[in-house]
Amino acid sequence: MNKKEAFMSALRNDKPPKWMGHAFDAFHNEVVFGPAGPELLFHAVIDPISNWDVLQFSGECYKDLWGVTHRYIVGVDPGILPLTNKENQVIKDMEHWRDYVKFPEIPKDLDWSYAQAQCKAAHERGELVMVPSFRGLFERFHSLRAFECVMEDFILYPDECMEFFDAYTDWKLETIKLLIDNLDFDIFHSHDDLGAKSKLFFSPQIYRDMFKPRYKKLYDYCHSRGILVQHHCDCYIEPFAIDFAEIGIDMWQGALPTNDIVKIQKELDEKGLNMLLMGGLEAAIVDNEYATEEEIRAEVRRAIDTYGPGGHFLPCIGSINCLYPKNEEIAVDEMNRYGAEWIKKQQA
Repeated sequence: MNKKEAFMSALRNDKPPKWMGHAFDAFHNEVVFGPAGPELLFHAVIDPISNWDVLQFSGECYKDLWGVTHRYIVGVDPGILPLTNKENQVIKDMEHWRDYVKFPEIPKDLDWSYAQAQCKAAHERGELVMVPSFRGLFERFHSLRAFECVMEDFILYPDECMEFFDAYTDWKLETIKLLIDNLDFDIFHSHDDLGAKSKLFFSPQIYRDMFKPRYKKLYDYCHSRGILVQHHCDCYIEPFAIDFAEIGIDMWQGALPTNDIVKIQKELDEKGLNMLLMGGLEAAIVDNEYATEEEIRAEVRRAIDTYGPGGHFLPCIGSINCLYPKNEEIAVDEMNRYGAEWIKKQQA
């Protein structure tokens, strides 16, 4: 069984399990470049829409195509940081949001050749090919509008919020169509953090009213074109985690242990649903500058021993990559080393 077959076996939740190891082990890896050179290894092919919309920008204070002020200093910041506040927010008045939001027109002359070549080469090597889409519904909204205003808007202006999400969903759908029309890939990586480490940002009902139907529209389209869906959300979403499975999310990447993963596994089985939970590792241990090798390896073993028996699970770093490369190297090695041991025990 090759790596791709092993991953697909875990995705199907085969019982008894046939493989346990680093969840991204079978994925194509690509170095993401920035103005200062190579920045990080990402488990996806970086497409021209992502480059045009999000990744082309950097600096201490810059505006993107949407007029949002950001900071991203290569080698300093862990990622792109919106600097949105009440003074510089794009949407000044939620009741009249259409007067402020200008949806960028996707260029018709994007160069797809590099991404196409990467997809082709990855398939020839037998790797799974994933293409990302950044700035999901919630992340786009709170970049255009100050965070505290967003929280108020959900209560004071629910109709206007849903109108915005409808419009942005349609814009996102056009980007997805272009991705699938132009690239040969297996998995759509949808990036949208919907909570904090141990708390929700909003109620489960707000998720179900505002986000769930719109994400279902996007993910139904992916499935209609034969593309699997991976939703990145490295935060606490336990009260609506099952809703993820209900709308067809094939992989929830970023399932932090602050969620009751064992409970979610049981609920998936009880409801006859399948969704691969990718994560399980405590970042405060694994991605800690002062963590020892044994502490990192012990946390990996804890995650596999705790969540492996419930199925629907593969270990990975919730934030996709560690801030500290040496920590990631140790964690990935232990995921595959101990994962192989764990599988042998299940087969004994």
